[in-house]
Amino acid sequence: MAKEKVNDMTPNTDATHAVNKFSIGDALIMLFLTILCLTCVLPFIHLAAKSISSNTAVMQKSVVLWPKGLNFDAYTSIFQDGTLVHSFLYSVWVVLLFTLMGMIVCTCAAYPLSRKRLKGRAFFTFILMFPMYFGAGLIPSYLLYKSYKLLNTMWVLILPLIYSAYNMLIMKSFFQSSIPDSLEEAAFLDGANNFQILFRIVLPLSKPILATLSLFYAVGRWNSYADNKYYITSEGLKMIQYKLYQLVASATEAQTATLSEAIEVTSTPEVLQSACIMFATIPIICVYPFLQKYFVKGVMIGAVKG
Repeated sequence: MAKEKVNDMTPNTDATHAVNKFSIGDALIMLFLTILCLTCVLPFIHLAAKSISSNTAVMQKSVVLWPKGLNFDAYTSIFQDGTLVHSFLYSVWVVLLFTLMGMIVCTCAAYPLSRKRLKGRAFFTFILMFPMYFGAGLIPSYLLYKSYKLLNTMWVLILPLIYSAYNMLIMKSFFQSSIPDSLEEAAFLDGANNFQILFRIVLPLSKPILATLSLFYAVGRWNSYADNKYYITSEGLKMIQYKLYQLVASATEAQTATLSEAIEVTSTPEVLQSACIMFATIPIICVYPFLQKYFVKGVMIGAVKG
C-alpha cells in the first residue's frame, strides 16, 4: 500500500515533458498569431496617433505610431458639430433596440427547435434556415420595404435584420448541448410551463451564448451602412457609420473633408478622417472587455454540434 501511495504521489513525467516541450511548430504558430494581431492593432494605433497630431506632422507623413505635435482640434470640431453627435446618439439607440429585438426573435426561434418534443421540428428548422442560403435581392427588398412604408424610417434599419439564421443555429446548438432534458422534465413535474422553464431555467444558464450573440448583433448593426445608404435619404436618420462613409468618400474624391457648414474646421482632411474613425470605433470596442469572459465560452459551446 505504501508503495502504491508513493507511486501516486510521483509526478507524471510524460505529462510534464509534454507541457515543457516547445517545438519549432509552436514557435511558428506564435509568430503567425503575433503578426496577425499586429495587423489588427497597428492600423488602429496609427489612426489614433494621427487623430491627435498636428496638421503639419500628418501632411509630412512623419506620424507612425506616436503622435507628434499634440493637437485635439479635430475632436473639438466633431463635438461641436451637432449632426455628427446626433448620428452617434441615434446609432446607439438603433443598436440597442436592434440587439434587444434580435435576441428576443432568436431565442423564440432557437429554444423550441432545440427541444425534441416539438413535432415537425425538422420542417420548421428547414424553413427558418432557408433565408441563410437564398435571398430575394436588393430591388425586391426595396420594393417590399416601400410597400410597407418602411423607407426613410428607423424601422427599415431594424426589422428586416432582427432574425439571423446563423445566430439562431448557434443558439440552438448551445441549448441542445448545454441544457439537458432532465432539467425540463423535473420542472414539468413541479408544475412549470414552457415560459417558466425558459425564463427561470434556460436563460439563466445561457449567459455565455446570450452575451456572445448580443455582441454579434450589436457589432453587426454598428458597422453596417449599406442599408442606410439604400433606404435612408433623411439626414436625421443616417447612422454614424454612414456619416463616416460619406466623409471618407468625399475626402477621397475631392481631397476635402468637412462637417456641417456652421462648424469651422481647422484640421486637414486626413486628421479629420482619423478622428471621425476613432470617434465611431472606440464605443463598440469598449463593449468587448465586459463580454469577453462569456464570448469564447459561448462560441465554443455553441459550435459543439448542430
